[in-house]
Amino acid sequence: MFGIDRLRRRLSPKAMMVLAVPLVGVASVAVAAQIASPGSVEVASLLKTRLPKTPLTKVDCEKVKGLCEVTAGANLFYVDTKARYLIIGRVYDMETRQDLTAARLLEINPDMLVGGAAKANAAAAEGDEESPISPTKGRVEKASLPVRPATLSLDGLPKDGAIVWGNPAGQTVTVFTDFRCGYCRALTNVLRSMNVRVVERPISVLGSRDIADRVYCAKNREEALHAAYAGEPFKGGASCDTSGLDANEAFAHKHGLTGTPVIVRSDGAVLEGYRPKEFLLSWFKDARS
Repeated sequence: MFGIDRLRRRLSPKAMMVLAVPLVGVASVAVAAQIASPGSVEVASLLKTRLPKTPLTKVDCEKVKGLCEVTAGANLFYVDTKARYLIIGRVYDMETRQDLTAARLLEINPDMLVGGAAKANAAAAEGDEESPISPTKGRVEKASLPVRPATLSLDGLPKDGAIVWGNPAGQTVTVFTDFRCGYCRALTNVLRSMNVRVVERPISVLGSRDIADRVYCAKNREEALHAAYAGEPFKGGASCDTSGLDANEAFAHKHGLTGTPVIVRSDGAVLEGYRPKEFLLSWFKDARS
């Protein structure tokens, strides 16, 4: 069980997810924090006195109304606008269905596993009575991925098996996904906000072939695809030829694509795992014509 859970058990039932941070003496700390607004300046100043052992990297009170996002090295946490309550955990945007914390952690370090970051935050939370977050404690775990080719040719894939959606005139990006993969869902939501043409090829890494069959056979595949990711009911339509999905599976097996999502740029460059919008915008621009 993560250290965060053990930390929560120490709290009174009324405290639950929110930690009251005690006021401590002022200490001289060099804080090179990036400040996004006047409110962020006030919060950063308060945090310097309340968490003097925590070197802050950035304070942003503009992203989430009522909360300030605080970056301390590889760690991420939140405080209220008066810096009285400190919150350790995930922030989800239920309207866009995005994990804002996961996206931010990957911005801090694109090679970092979000689960590893959570463990690092938890370890830091356990180890310092004065400062719930201590970047010097806890270990950030790096993604350990199999060696893959830098590029991947999609010439061996038939036209069938693809669910095409997005902007028909936009840059084409191919993604291998699984309908039970949370990071695939998050990536799909990001791609929906971008001016790209998505060629989505479902593969059953997590036992989602039944869902893929229903989506592929739906009258409106794009609508069914987004409904499936959102966990909403959709009409799968009558049975149809799903041999294209078999081809996706065979291609993934042949090229060692054992995890999802896998993103293939128009020039064949491969990127494994979820990435936030800002990263993808830059990566797509680097495509060779």
